[in-house]
Amino acid sequence: MSKVLLISSNTARDPYPVYPLGMAVLALALSAKGHTVCQYDFLVTNQSESFLQNTLSEFEPDYIGISLRNIDNVDSFTSEEAWYVPRQRRLLELVRQASTAPVILGGAAFSLLPEEILEYLNADFGVVGEGEQALCDLIEAREKGDPFPKIVNRSSSPVAGSGIRGSLWEPHFVDFYLQESGMLGVQTKRGCPHHCVYCTYPQLEGRECRSREIEDVLDEICQLHQDFGVNTLFFTDSIFNDASGTYLGIAEGLLSRGLGVRWSAFFRPHGIGSKELKLLKRSGLYALEAGTDATSDKTLKGLGKSFRFDDVLSFNQTCGELDLPVAHYVLFGGPDETIETLREGLRNLERLENSIVFAFSGIRVLPKTALYDRAVQEGVLGGDVPLLRPVYYFSPGIDRHSMNESIKVAFKGRLDRIFPPSEGLARLAAMNRFGHRGLLWDKLLQYAKRKHQDD
Repeated sequence: MSKVLLISSNTARDPYPVYPLGMAVLALALSAKGHTVCQYDFLVTNQSESFLQNTLSEFEPDYIGISLRNIDNVDSFTSEEAWYVPRQRRLLELVRQASTAPVILGGAAFSLLPEEILEYLNADFGVVGEGEQALCDLIEAREKGDPFPKIVNRSSSPVAGSGIRGSLWEPHFVDFYLQESGMLGVQTKRGCPHHCVYCTYPQLEGRECRSREIEDVLDEICQLHQDFGVNTLFFTDSIFNDASGTYLGIAEGLLSRGLGVRWSAFFRPHGIGSKELKLLKRSGLYALEAGTDATSDKTLKGLGKSFRFDDVLSFNQTCGELDLPVAHYVLFGGPDETIETLREGLRNLERLENSIVFAFSGIRVLPKTALYDRAVQEGVLGGDVPLLRPVYYFSPGIDRHSMNESIKVAFKGRLDRIFPPSEGLARLAAMNRFGHRGLLWDKLLQYAKRKHQDD
């Protein structure tokens, strides 16, 4: 058996620090195989280079796995500092200075551009897709002296839902993230069956929705609640309200166990009604984040959505009637955006009550997506343009700069309308400094409501 050091390289704090679930899942899988595992979080240690090198020297790992969560922050307004890959290269340099162990890359960011990132960071191996089995196989092959490719792709052979396990929680990390964000994340399923043109989830997790055993999920939540006092959760699924209704079983299980935890999740604003939302609220749902994405029927269709804006309005109205706040994330400038759809979209957003809107300008282009193909066909993007650095799609039918100004004017003076994204992060950071924890936007929405009533 081997000694494996797992490193979470993510140091982003916006909008709040996120527990490195991917690393914790790998740690559990490796431990189950008999390997000795040490988990290291570069954010928890305040990015201390000396502490990292001391850990490497003291633990003396046989293998080093590094998880890469994001390539950049997908915000077209931000500067070079929001491109995270150079920070990760610095991390690799520190590792190389203190250890000769093979370095294996993985995580969502690596899986999107594996060849480019492996070369840029000069690592030894990489795992595309789910790593639980692949990393164990790689280590076993090397211990036997068997050949193993530099990049192994397990996307075509995903783990069955019943085989998806929980996480090996590190108490010190749990304390840190509870202190910083007030909540932890739990995954109930993997995969996404939808066909949004920009989305990479089908690449990362497949199109088939694979749900964990409900009792396993509930047992993990019980562990977090009882062992660590966790009272607030975020379900990290790409979409919580799956068509099969597994999410309703999670809610019923939470009610039957009587834990009293509060939770939130990311929802598709379609295919869910008052009956389902009432059940979810009884089980602890207190706020919803919605993948609304576009603001008119034409641009929704351009993004590959299978619902209309009237569906969004109905969803939002039902949530309002149940006093459930909603955050809508919308993308302006995507396929089929024109000055007419922009104006229609801004009018449509005015109709969304009891909600906060986070708007983005342009869409980050990533390989193997329908958006990439369209960008090349329209001449927006050359087919040989490297995508490791951020590249954004803007519809040829609208001027980017005038669009941005129109959004700013429409949102001016409203605390519940956020554009550009950095404006929202500044507001949330201010609330964090005043001691607020959690999603934060739900509290910002409450403040916006009070201000509107006072005015």
